[in-house]
Amino acid sequence: MNSQQFYLSVQRELWESRSIYIAPVAVAGLFVFGIVVNAVRLPQRLRIEEPYHLAALSLMAISFLVAVFYCLDALYGERRDRSILFWKSLPVSDSTTVLSKMSIPVVVVPLVTFAITVATHIAMLLLGSAILLARGTSGAPLWNQLPLTHIWRILFIHLMAGHGLWYAPIYAWFLLVSAWAPRAPLLWAVLPPFAVGALEKIAFNTSHFAAIVQHRFVSGPSISGAAMGMSMESMTQFTLGELLTSPSLWIGFAVATAFLAAAVKLRRHRGPI
Repeated sequence: MNSQQFYLSVQRELWESRSIYIAPVAVAGLFVFGIVVNAVRLPQRLRIEEPYHLAALSLMAISFLVAVFYCLDALYGERRDRSILFWKSLPVSDSTTVLSKMSIPVVVVPLVTFAITVATHIAMLLLGSAILLARGTSGAPLWNQLPLTHIWRILFIHLMAGHGLWYAPIYAWFLLVSAWAPRAPLLWAVLPPFAVGALEKIAFNTSHFAAIVQHRFVSGPSISGAAMGMSMESMTQFTLGELLTSPSLWIGFAVATAFLAAAVKLRRHRGPI
């Protein structure tokens, strides 16, 4: 794979998919102008932290939705608007194109979300301090009791490990559906897992497949008896080395690799809708 072609392909995705940063920025704006007014009235340490945790969690949630809908449209969209004919005329392989699209939800979206969240927290802190000073109140509690560096450290790990590496098979599945779906990729992405789970329940009265899917969406790798949940604090229960040696993570990578290989093959042989 040509590294320059890969880099240019990623740039193309960022240029064409502006919702990657527009949606998080819009949510961040709501927090800067809304939550900070209430945050400055809360002197207790735990209450002071709440708006910052809520802003981080909300931005993580919107970034996941952005990543999902990006994947569903990434390969389907170019077939729908027939731009695939133009992109295939360029000297860029299908594998480079698919991998560049995969890098967006796994790497780019978490990094963009982290940067926007840090900027949002700083804006909330500065605006909150200014409002307190205007009311004749010291802004020291905001600066002394708010552990922003700790929050940012947990947030970075959560975004890159949880929303990036751990969700890789989910994003790869959506890309595969995007490469294949004749219409309504969201429906085709949801129906097969639902059908498999329903058939297993009817035939064997078990829910193993549903448990696996649920575990991938809302939990995480079991490490030292702990699970990586969706709260940021739970991300501190393991080290990076423990995460990288988790069997669940590597099984997910293997599944993601299979999905991506199928997506590359489909893009190579499928034309416009």
